[in-house]
Amino acid sequence: MNILVCLKQTFDTEERIVIEDGQISEEGVEFVINPYDEYAVEEAIRLRDEHGGEVTVITVGPERAEQAMRTAMAMGADKGIIVDDEELDSPDENAIAKVLAAVVNDLEYDIILGGYMAVDDGSAQVGPRLAELLDIPHISTVTKLTIDGETVEVEKDVEGDVEYIQAKLPILVTAQQGLNEPRYPSLPGIMKAKKKPLERLDADDLDVDEDELVARTETLDVFLPPEKQAGKILEGEPAEQAKELVQLLRTEAKVI
Repeated sequence: MNILVCLKQTFDTEERIVIEDGQISEEGVEFVINPYDEYAVEEAIRLRDEHGGEVTVITVGPERAEQAMRTAMAMGADKGIIVDDEELDSPDENAIAKVLAAVVNDLEYDIILGGYMAVDDGSAQVGPRLAELLDIPHISTVTKLTIDGETVEVEKDVEGDVEYIQAKLPILVTAQQGLNEPRYPSLPGIMKAKKKPLERLDADDLDVDEDELVARTETLDVFLPPEKQAGKILEGEPAEQAKELVQLLRTEAKVI
């Protein structure tokens, strides 16, 4: 079974966000595999171990993204492909999906996995867009995945409930928390990852029109949310508290 995993390198979720000149500063920041993509990598490795084949991880990003790729290979992925995004003009989800489609079209695959969203932008668009470009089925927020021959059965998270879906290969699925517990790279795995093949591509290597890679969205502003104000405890009898609450909602919160 040929398994592809699309992943992204993102800020460590413990990092403090700093805005400088309208941009998020990357100075001294630790980057990691997008947490939802870790579930995808883990599931890909489990599928390979069960059905045979190989796992190829793919990313679009700067040179530093190699660290995330090597981590995925240390977990057990067999090889990787990095597409340098420096030649892409402010790539958005549309451009990233088209770049990934150009890469995937030259590969053999049975299933494509990815995280259901990236924790930095939270758009959850790349997976569905890629499936549409490849003209294959797509199922998002998967919490259980079983493959029997050409048949794919999944359990999908739907706002606190579970949906059961059956489909056929080839397919693209995106992982939700709960699909598995990602493994930590072992020391032998880290050493082996250094020797695993990692192919580097740029826009000129892809069969895609540069005009199609123009961003369809524009970031107008980047800012931190306002600091939370201290809460207020209402005292007195319930009727007095209710009266004071209504007054505060009208005069301070201005919501009524």
